[in-house]
Amino acid sequence: MDRQDFIALLSPEGQALLEKVGPLEAKTDVVQLVSKLRAGGSDPSLVAAVLTQAKLRRQAKAKFGPFADRMLFTEAGLEQASRLNVAALHADRFRKAGIDDVADLGCGIGAESLALASLDIKVHAFELDEVTAAIATYNLAPFDNAEVQQADVTEIDLSKFGALFLDPARRELGGPNRERATRKFDPAAFSPSFDFVLAAAAQKPTGVKFGPGHPHEGIPDNAEAQWVSVGGNLVELTLWFGSLARPNIKRSALLITTDAKHEITSDSTERLDAELGELEEFVYEPDNAVIRSHLLGQLAQSIGAHIFSPEIAYLTAANEIKSPWLKGYRVLENLAFDRKKLKAYLRERGIGILEIKKRGSDVVPEELRKELAPKGKGAATLIVTRVGDAHRVLVCEALK
Repeated sequence: MDRQDFIALLSPEGQALLEKVGPLEAKTDVVQLVSKLRAGGSDPSLVAAVLTQAKLRRQAKAKFGPFADRMLFTEAGLEQASRLNVAALHADRFRKAGIDDVADLGCGIGAESLALASLDIKVHAFELDEVTAAIATYNLAPFDNAEVQQADVTEIDLSKFGALFLDPARRELGGPNRERATRKFDPAAFSPSFDFVLAAAAQKPTGVKFGPGHPHEGIPDNAEAQWVSVGGNLVELTLWFGSLARPNIKRSALLITTDAKHEITSDSTERLDAELGELEEFVYEPDNAVIRSHLLGQLAQSIGAHIFSPEIAYLTAANEIKSPWLKGYRVLENLAFDRKKLKAYLRERGIGILEIKKRGSDVVPEELRKELAPKGKGAATLIVTRVGDAHRVLVCEALK
């Protein structure tokens, strides 16, 4: 969205058209709708801006629920924004720490600020991009305790605020021969820089949101690190400093389901590996928050399971285990990974509905599916992985 589109959306005509169109349903005939709106006298550029917002509002319902219907978005802003239920947990940290004044540094479209303001916390939101700052102002308009400024956060006097929240943007630096930041931690890949983040966290109680793939070597010793999964989708790593960090917790995995929250914690930064043993009748796929937080060993111990291949994050047990952290499968066959024999196996048993999973293998599930050309009414899950040191395929049925 550019400046003119935003101004047009705020006009009486733009607001009326947004209200008229409502959330754009996936099945809507957009071409027909555009023709109808233009025939009604609406400016083509305004129609395009309104339909873009309507589409984004529909997509935003997954993160913001009914609040999405009165918000404005950019595509990048929506993609980067925290889910409102996760932002609410962040805000609750500040509230429980007795903090009533927070600077949201790099607020984007205002998701974190919305959650903070809803708990009666005074919010000072800052955003460098002009249009994004204007959108945040629009989204936060219902709250008298929230203000937005367009500013470079590195030039702000942070001493004025009770606490800080940051969501650093990620930049890919260097030429084609440079390792990607996802493979090697590079403090210069952040905006504001990682050094600025650490300096800010040394001054005030601070929360910092990163992508879930942020490497462990990039986690300071004085931070509590929490990996968050929403319904099995790993969404972020958050670092907490000062009074926002909980005593005796260095790492945690948090799983948010539709009706509950589940957490595994550790008071150490040392990785505890799960024990290695034989493949048993049941295989379990742990939630990615457990894997990324290096808490698989703690989970395995608590449920009486073990891994069956070094460095492969599948668990196994002789009994069926019910846990919100696990997707479970009963192993029907343990086969050598031979594409021709596997294709024949599936054809003989009429298995046409396939779920294909892999770890420790370079197969591409969709390419393998095409090679296998499954036909039939039967269903199975294939897990292509290592068992011990051998390349195997486990034919499984999913547990309910």
